[in-house]
Amino acid sequence: MTTHSDEIIIKVEKRSTTGKQVSQLRRQGILPAVVYGYKVDSYPIQMEKHSTTLLMKRITPTTLVSLDLGGKKTKAIVRDRNYDVVTGELLHLDFLAISMTEKLKANVAIELTGEAPVLSEVPGSLVNQILTELEVEALPNDMPERIEVDLTGLETTEDLITVADLNLDDKITILTDEAEVIVSIGYVAEEEEPEELEEQISIEPEVMEKGKKEEDEE
Repeated sequence: MTTHSDEIIIKVEKRSTTGKQVSQLRRQGILPAVVYGYKVDSYPIQMEKHSTTLLMKRITPTTLVSLDLGGKKTKAIVRDRNYDVVTGELLHLDFLAISMTEKLKANVAIELTGEAPVLSEVPGSLVNQILTELEVEALPNDMPERIEVDLTGLETTEDLITVADLNLDDKITILTDEAEVIVSIGYVAEEEEPEELEEQISIEPEVMEKGKKEEDEE
């Protein structure tokens, strides 16, 4: 697995092992996967597990990769990842083969950048991130790996950033409703005063004792 001129190449092999026997591959350091999509009849593949697991930590759902099968390369994106819920071990990958000349729809992560001036001006204020990703459409080469949202324009508690406020490349079409709020300003919830809590605790035994007394009288 290598990277040449920003091209991420993953060496893969056709996989003959399927079903329950796939777990044996993992014990041998081999990761099972499947390829489907554009002009492709779904087929099983396998690759080196350790290096692929490390690579997946920096690959987003819109990162282009080249699957190298015996010298024949297939452009794809990682459509699904399956992890062990207990150990966190990567168990399986789904690759979607794509056409470089056809637009692709994908959910792209939002990354907040900069510091909101309101945080230092208004004590107790905080940034509420309401949207964590946007649905966009673009050609594979124009698809962003993440969308940066600058917070430096948030100067008052009334300020917010909506999808309509974003200024993306003309080659990218945002499919998420432009009225959706990405970021707003809120306040840290104040904790209940300790005195009030102590008062509640002291009342409860009295109520319980009263109820018990009434039962005894009946």
